[in-house]
Amino acid sequence: MTGGHRLPPGAADRRAVHVPAAPGAARATGTAPSAAVVGGGIAGLAAAVGLAERGVRVTLFEREASLGGRLAGWSTRLADGSTATMSRGFHAFFRQYYNLRALLRRTDPHLERLTRLPDYPLWHADGMRDSFRHVPRTPPWSALGFALTSPSFTLADLPRMNARGALPLMDVRVPEVYERLDACSAHDLLASIRFPAAAHHLAFEVFSRSFFADPRRLSAAEMALMFHIYFLGSAEGLLFDVPDDPFPTALWEPLRAYLESMGADIRTSAPVDRVTAGPGGGFGVSTGTRTREFDACVLALDTDGLRKVAADSPGLADDGWYARVAGLRTAPAFLVSRLWLDRPLAADRAGFLGTSGFGSLDNVSVLDRWEREAHTWSRRTGGSVVELHAYAVADTVDSADREAEQQRLVDQLHRIYPETRAARVVDARHEWRQDCPLFAVDGYADRPAVRTSNPALMVAGDLVRTGLPVALMERAATSGMLAANALLERWRLRGHELWTVPARGRNTALRGLARWGAEWVPAR
Repeated sequence: MTGGHRLPPGAADRRAVHVPAAPGAARATGTAPSAAVVGGGIAGLAAAVGLAERGVRVTLFEREASLGGRLAGWSTRLADGSTATMSRGFHAFFRQYYNLRALLRRTDPHLERLTRLPDYPLWHADGMRDSFRHVPRTPPWSALGFALTSPSFTLADLPRMNARGALPLMDVRVPEVYERLDACSAHDLLASIRFPAAAHHLAFEVFSRSFFADPRRLSAAEMALMFHIYFLGSAEGLLFDVPDDPFPTALWEPLRAYLESMGADIRTSAPVDRVTAGPGGGFGVSTGTRTREFDACVLALDTDGLRKVAADSPGLADDGWYARVAGLRTAPAFLVSRLWLDRPLAADRAGFLGTSGFGSLDNVSVLDRWEREAHTWSRRTGGSVVELHAYAVADTVDSADREAEQQRLVDQLHRIYPETRAARVVDARHEWRQDCPLFAVDGYADRPAVRTSNPALMVAGDLVRTGLPVALMERAATSGMLAANALLERWRLRGHELWTVPARGRNTALRGLARWGAEWVPAR
């Protein structure tokens, strides 16, 4: 990896790290190699694009009727007769997501289908409020600025904090951060550092729960990496963009058309039952009663999907790979409730609000503030479209529990935005899902990597180890391109360059302090 003044498009951080592409031919000639990409989420789409752009014959299989994976969308008819696009909830497109944004630039060169929200506010139930709007972007001034402006930090809190224990967060590196912190939970790390209780809940637990897990079950290494990516290691800041239309319209339909323009075969509603390794190399990919042959395969599936395909597909790789896949676990269930209300919210309500202390409610989105479809509905009806998200709910809940939880989210909305108490719900949709990977304590070493023991078989998704400082959607996009690059290198075709946030602390002084702090070991 290299640094330097050349930057990814649209980036502000002059220390963004360039991951060069392997050399090779610009496009395949003669009979081009063929590849199956199993899964049409971000990782699968990234792999398909990376391969198709070099002339590889790509067939993408997606079990659902639409692309996008956990960012898919589908049409639903509302009680008033209109149609709307439902999804699995809000996603923030941070400026640090260099590789995801590069993928989207294939069809939107200036990212005009993304719009920036002006603030990232956080509210706690006890009345404490934080904002990142005026926090400096560049570390360490970002951390200092947040501490000085946040009501969750006071001067009286500082002597009680274990400052030495926090210093290693100033120099996060992959994979070293996992070697040091993976055996500790996010909750225990924060408790050992003795962050003020308000800051713990408001500023940090909100972030750790974005991994769809209770901080007691989440690896502290993942949370430390998250701090590095979004706050302590990158100068891109914590403000973010959102698509200005539903996910299919803004993102995936244009990307599908782009892939098809390069000859890729996109097969939706096509679940893969098994993959068979051929005796002379290559793979047979079976969907229903039909099996197609390919030179290579990228498995870009969610946790349960990968486990199922692997269990039904013996002989693809070595026993260690099967053990790692079988050991993957999903995070607790999450709930997305979208409400179409008969009246608008107050004009000063944020497009997105992170919350803490309001039961299981983690954030509130007012979609008509930034999504064109919701805004059109709001203008036509005089109402508003509000989305409520609970990141980590109980692992097992029956229908009665689910209805009660859905009502609890609405009750918390009434606490946060009192004007909604008088609103009538024109219609509502509730999405319960449990398919996000769990980044459990002491689990990093057992996750699969992009490459397997079979040089023609790759794995992509946010569940894999990449060896790079990436997470969430950016890990998915990066892993897809890494999978494509590994196959392209095998076929002596040119790879695709990648970018990441800085791969270590930003300056020598902070790295020295971090080394001193590293001698302290958090309680486990």
